[in-house]
Amino acid sequence: MAAFIEAKDVRKTYHVGKIEVQALQGISFSVQKGEFVSVVGPSGSGKSTLFYLLGGLTRADGGSVVLDGDDLAKLSDAERTRMRKRKIGFVFQKFNLLPTLDARSNIMIAREIAGNGNFDAAYFDRITELLGLSKRLAHRPSELSGGEQQRVALARALVNKPAVVLADEPTGNLDSKNSDIVLQMLRRSNQELGQTVLMITHNPEAASFGDRIIHMRDGQIVRPEEDPQWKAH
Repeated sequence: MAAFIEAKDVRKTYHVGKIEVQALQGISFSVQKGEFVSVVGPSGSGKSTLFYLLGGLTRADGGSVVLDGDDLAKLSDAERTRMRKRKIGFVFQKFNLLPTLDARSNIMIAREIAGNGNFDAAYFDRITELLGLSKRLAHRPSELSGGEQQRVALARALVNKPAVVLADEPTGNLDSKNSDIVLQMLRRSNQELGQTVLMITHNPEAASFGDRIIHMRDGQIVRPEEDPQWKAH
């Protein structure tokens, strides 16, 4: 069976002035449909670069990334945009909510951007209830706690029923209670809705929610014992 996500010899280099930074140095891995995979590693290991490549937000310098049959290197910018709208739900460490809209509208804007057809009100009510947002939907971001804002951002990522959820440090700014709510919801979306989840995190406890953990260091995939942060735990 073909992998849902397939990365082969992926390379990415950034230039900061005269300095060349090799963010990814020929990494290869695959993710099966319905898997929950955590990617861990110290700061500067290339995790976020990998996130942006998998989401079609930037292009690799070499190698290939195939997501659900789409070779991202062969897609035009417009095609990559359509692919993101149709297949991917993004969760970032920064909530990226629109301050003038209430929670409901911040969630629903994802549907408007994607141009989805029939609205599944029961599904909307289900995810907002599971995230503890049912009574907070009329509130603007400034009236919500940081944890509530991140839960709104997660509901926004899930509302279109994406095939894959890409989460970049989704609990990085949260306390333990809100972290657990977000992680449990990611797990539910994986187990109950069959969504593939790939989560970037520096937190070993958060990483343990995944079915499998990929360790990165210096732009490469390494064995767990080669990850100094992981050894400390």
